[in-house]
Amino acid sequence: MASIGSGIDSDVRIFVTIRRADGTIGVDAPIDAIAAAIADPASSTWVDVVDPTPVKNGSGGTTDLGVESLFREVFGFHLLAIDDALREEHVPKLDDWGDYLFLVLQSVDFDAASNRINLHEIDVFLGSNYLITYRSAPIPAIERTRRDVAVRSDVRFDKGCDHVLYLIMDNLADDFMSVLVSMDDVVDMIQDEVLRGPTRRTLRRILWIKRAALRLHRSLSPQREVLNRLARDAYSQIDARDRVYFRDVYDHHVRLHDNVETLRDLISSALETYLSALSNRTNDVMKILTIVTVMFMPMSTLFGFFGMNFFAENLALRNRLPSQALFWGSLAVTIVTPVAIGLWARWKGWI
Repeated sequence: MASIGSGIDSDVRIFVTIRRADGTIGVDAPIDAIAAAIADPASSTWVDVVDPTPVKNGSGGTTDLGVESLFREVFGFHLLAIDDALREEHVPKLDDWGDYLFLVLQSVDFDAASNRINLHEIDVFLGSNYLITYRSAPIPAIERTRRDVAVRSDVRFDKGCDHVLYLIMDNLADDFMSVLVSMDDVVDMIQDEVLRGPTRRTLRRILWIKRAALRLHRSLSPQREVLNRLARDAYSQIDARDRVYFRDVYDHHVRLHDNVETLRDLISSALETYLSALSNRTNDVMKILTIVTVMFMPMSTLFGFFGMNFFAENLALRNRLPSQALFWGSLAVTIVTPVAIGLWARWKGWI
């Protein structure tokens, strides 16, 4: 890591990697060496800035003036491009500023415990002999690329800064795929849970994973278009021979987009299965309650019939039917009728 200076906040970390004209690689080069390196067209420079306190859009705050000064005075970026880079919450995009390209990319990670998608913005400046990545948090794709460049600089950095950008975007695509695999596993578990016996927790998990898939879709679609422009359009900062690499990453993003669509279909299917299972459970409860009601209907009729004081007024019928026989007959009807109805319902397959 480069030493912090020039008024840059001590919380900001800047990693500088320089490939000099003689082919030697300077890893962890000092910040003061940046200006001389980018002035030499035969050299290549990658500046990776990690700023843990980026400004949110509409927050009204200020970002680190040292980083802003670095972008403005050393590299000469336009104020609008600097403002876009220092403020987060942009969707992936590509702006051509003539001497350099400004890109907004996104990386992703997935928390399986809470079924949440976390998106992290990466702001990129690509010049003819320099690459700048600006981010607010550690991003595995960039960390892997920096290690790869340091270990295999002869086949990585020697191909130019545009090739390093390709490596970063390829690693980002790998991270997207890992997230998709994790989300697919979660959807499989949810589907099993729906079939075993859904609960309110199951519904919450379905809705959370549905929201995560939607956020992933909203991130992948514009990022795919950025790659399409890098692969198809002619930019002076990208060697024509390297456009084939961006086409390869673009193809990966097309497959990722298709996989996200499939995942969203699976989630919608799980939600429909949950609602169907809930409806079936409600029908089963209503069926049982209806059967219980029917079981006790003969008793209600019997008790209502004998509650009319009919036998007390008709003494002739009372003499022909002794009270003891009347009691036992009523009891038999009360017991046998519900049991018979229950057996009949089971025979019909209702319970």
